[in-house]
Amino acid sequence: MVAAALLWLLARPGGSPRLKLATASAAASAVVGLAANAVLGHLWYHDRPFVDHPQQTVLLVHHAPDNGFPSDHATVAFAVAFAVLVFSRRFGALLLLAAAAIALDRIFVGVHYPADVAVSFLVGLGSAALVTTLGRPTIAWAVRTLSRVTDPVVAAVRRPLTRS
Repeated sequence: MVAAALLWLLARPGGSPRLKLATASAAASAVVGLAANAVLGHLWYHDRPFVDHPQQTVLLVHHAPDNGFPSDHATVAFAVAFAVLVFSRRFGALLLLAAAAIALDRIFVGVHYPADVAVSFLVGLGSAALVTTLGRPTIAWAVRTLSRVTDPVVAAVRRPLTRS
């Protein structure tokens, strides 16, 4: 999420809103994805691997033995990556690789099954699709509104940096 937020600062004040749209869409997609996870978690309970198989699972991180379905970490990572991908193929592809690494890591450390992160992939994709299509007018309005506040600040910070 931090990497996507940096896109806002990379956008030239008064320039193309593409990177700002990517940032705002990434944030909204993450929120929509987490809301979807909350609903899915209530509909389906799935113990974590270290709970189901304590003798066969080496838990590499401390985690509560709560519902493992779906993975919040993977959902946010995929939602952010897919939302950014709509506006910037290069940066979105990098974030998609990072999201895949996060998803695999969640399996490797013993806190999720592959099905947990596979569903997170779908939730992230769906939330990004929803935000970047149906939510786009609202996101565009939010970007225009927030830009009125942030553009003068970013311009003031960039001015001395570009003179050096």
